[in-house]
Amino acid sequence: MSGNHQNGKKPKGGGPFKLPDLKPFGGWKFTIVYLLILIVGMSLFNYVFLNRVNPTIDFSEFKARISSGEIKRVELTDSYFTGYTAVRPSVSSRTSVRSSYMGSPEQVYRTVPINDPEFIRLMDEKSVAYRAASREGSVILNIIFSWVLPIAFFIFVWRFVVKRLGNMGGNVLSVGQNRAVIVAEGDIATRFRDVAGVDEAKEELVEVVDFLKNPKKYTEIGGKIPKGVLLVGPPGTGKTLLARAVAGEAGVAFFRMSGADFVEMFVGVGAARVRDLFKQARDKAPCIIFIDELDAIGKSRINNIAGGNDEREQTLNQLLVEMDGFDATSGLIILAATNRPDVLDPALLRPGRFDRQVLVDRPDLKGREEILKIHSKGVKLAVGVELGAVARITSGFSGADLANIVNEAALLAVRAGRKLVEQRDFDEAIEKIVAGLQKKTRVLKPEERRLTAYHEAGHALIAAFTPNADPVQKISIIPRGFALGYTLQMPVEDRFTITQSDLLGRIDILLGGRVAEEMISGEYSTGAANDLTKATDIARKMITDYGMSQRFRNVALTSRGSGMAGGERQEPMFQREYAESTQQYVDEEIARVVEAEYDKTKGILGQRRTILDQVAVALLEKETLDEKEFKAIVNPAAGPAVSEALSGAGYSE
Repeated sequence: MSGNHQNGKKPKGGGPFKLPDLKPFGGWKFTIVYLLILIVGMSLFNYVFLNRVNPTIDFSEFKARISSGEIKRVELTDSYFTGYTAVRPSVSSRTSVRSSYMGSPEQVYRTVPINDPEFIRLMDEKSVAYRAASREGSVILNIIFSWVLPIAFFIFVWRFVVKRLGNMGGNVLSVGQNRAVIVAEGDIATRFRDVAGVDEAKEELVEVVDFLKNPKKYTEIGGKIPKGVLLVGPPGTGKTLLARAVAGEAGVAFFRMSGADFVEMFVGVGAARVRDLFKQARDKAPCIIFIDELDAIGKSRINNIAGGNDEREQTLNQLLVEMDGFDATSGLIILAATNRPDVLDPALLRPGRFDRQVLVDRPDLKGREEILKIHSKGVKLAVGVELGAVARITSGFSGADLANIVNEAALLAVRAGRKLVEQRDFDEAIEKIVAGLQKKTRVLKPEERRLTAYHEAGHALIAAFTPNADPVQKISIIPRGFALGYTLQMPVEDRFTITQSDLLGRIDILLGGRVAEEMISGEYSTGAANDLTKATDIARKMITDYGMSQRFRNVALTSRGSGMAGGERQEPMFQREYAESTQQYVDEEIARVVEAEYDKTKGILGQRRTILDQVAVALLEKETLDEKEFKAIVNPAAGPAVSEALSGAGYSE
């Protein structure tokens, strides 16, 4: 319904005059400020630039210079008499006169006019050229220089400043206004059916939706809905998508803002934006406020080295005050998302603020398959495509990763000139994301190619003869990314706990490539650098994180409060909470564990040298071996015997 026809009534003519709407310009107050700034600026401009004229001399001295013949020409105005020491040349002789005065620049003298009847007679006697200057040209010039140019100058400067500081809002004086993206009621098309793989999180948020739709059901019994819901989980798991689904299901207005949007270079801007955000939200209640990346403004104040006058701390304090300042029955609910809950201030997580924390974790096997179905709705799939097989291969992938796989598969099908996406497109997309882009033009030397083939064959054989290891799906010596080859293992099912023997088995698989290189060349290469890094990390975590050492059994030596939500720590640790002697023991124990597993792996490959050679030769011929081809080379009858021999092997002190 338009504003001119509300309630079905047409506006009557002859109504009172209405002032123009100045809200887009900040209202009347900001308009008056702009005018004052413009007037002051023009006054300063006129004073600095237009009043810088030649100083005046006494009228008697002016006459004396005329009498002496120094002044040759005079311009008469109401304000000043201006004398020049050179005669204005005519058009025909302008060049010659100019050249004659090249050595002596023209002098200008100004004086305030006095009513002297002898002045004109004196100029006639001395043959001084004089004329009265026209006021029309001077008036126009005065207007141009006094008003037009200053206004144009300030408009240019103003536009330049606004463009430079555009990230702070519509204009410099509106930095205190929040920058939330406001989605009107009913404009959000996302629903819970569009979110998969996080069924437990959806169940927790159903109550929030039900409260926004039927608040009386809760208020009549005396219950209160949580004021704030904190969505915690690794990146790409669908926290923002869940928040949009809640707003879409509830059918209320949705305010979306990032935590980084609150803080600017000016002190106090963040707190002002928080106040403005909550003021607008109260006017539109019931509604949902969603703050993405809450850790940008909600970091703990306990270890704040900068002091108590930090801009982020002021923003956090204002957020805490606003969350305490509204009633739980007002229909205003705050959703926030973060992947670093360990760094949040305890005041944010107490009851009455973010009462409920909802974990949005990486999806399991069933969840990954449902996510793939959702993202492949608009994709033309060929007959025989098994999304379940894709879900099994992508263990540990987030929802964003799975969406990227579907898109990459579609792009690969188009690149190959096919109208439908086939299973091989999904396989290639997974390999592209996991291992990197295929380097078809990279040419390896024969010795490097042979070394790479044995390296990957060593990984695959140790994986085949290691109990509880993921089956080998593909082996390739085609360079991808930074790797010259890769071995792809497919997990049979999701695993949430890993035993000590399984960790040691992973170290064995990583060391298999280095062992195979040593067996055929008698020396080491740099090709196993990444494998050694991963093997060392596993051994270190066994000792420092999992308590799997003899001296510090069942003791965790790592620092607390530095982990990523829903996953392992991703940033390096430079702080330890134990003695130097303990660090020495950790280093020695890591070296001992890796060395023991290396010797064990060397013995396994030594017993299977014939199979190792066969796999390497097959790789050199075909460059890629799939699961069936690899199993055909490996003697299945040898599997149980080796498995029994390895079952008793483990990490023992």
